[in-house]
Amino acid sequence: MNLTDILSQAGGIESMAKDLGIPSAMAKQGAEALLPAILGGFKKQAQGSGGVEGLGGLLGQLGGGGLLDAVLGPQPTPVEAGNDVLGQIFGTKEVSRSVAGDAAAKTGIDAGTLKKMLPILAMLVAGYMAKQGGGEGGGLGGMLGNVLGGAVGGGAAPASDGGMLGGLGKLIDIDGDGNPLDDILGGLGKLRG
Repeated sequence: MNLTDILSQAGGIESMAKDLGIPSAMAKQGAEALLPAILGGFKKQAQGSGGVEGLGGLLGQLGGGGLLDAVLGPQPTPVEAGNDVLGQIFGTKEVSRSVAGDAAAKTGIDAGTLKKMLPILAMLVAGYMAKQGGGEGGGLGGMLGNVLGGAVGGGAAPASDGGMLGGLGKLIDIDGDGNPLDDILGGLGKLRG
């Protein structure tokens, strides 16, 4: 099961589809195209912001698990919080536009729809990581070490396959080839291009 499936089971994909007025299948397809870039942005943050502890602190400042709750709640999603997350992980709106354009080319979904999807999806991912981290640096470190391929500083060691849900590294293996890093790095390469 990948991260898109988990977000779908949690109700996140359905909530995003409802917010955007699009079918759930389209929301899921868009999420699958956007996730590698979002996760790559979180990886870059972890590497440059004092490792996992720095990223954990950043997630807390941005709203922590409340970001996930805001998307899943009955009210329309307050996308300003998602835009704050994107600002932290991408740096500029140009990167967000580029990510949306790349995903549009891959999926055939309108780039405008994907741009609206980005902040909601960023909130889902940030909120999910914050909740799974349990608010403790150690728990977040092990979880992020898995999600982000173990390449984060701060001494985070990847959890074993027996870890949470069989290892979160598997969750972000978008193409199912057993290597989530290629999915993340492929997205990052396109950001620079």
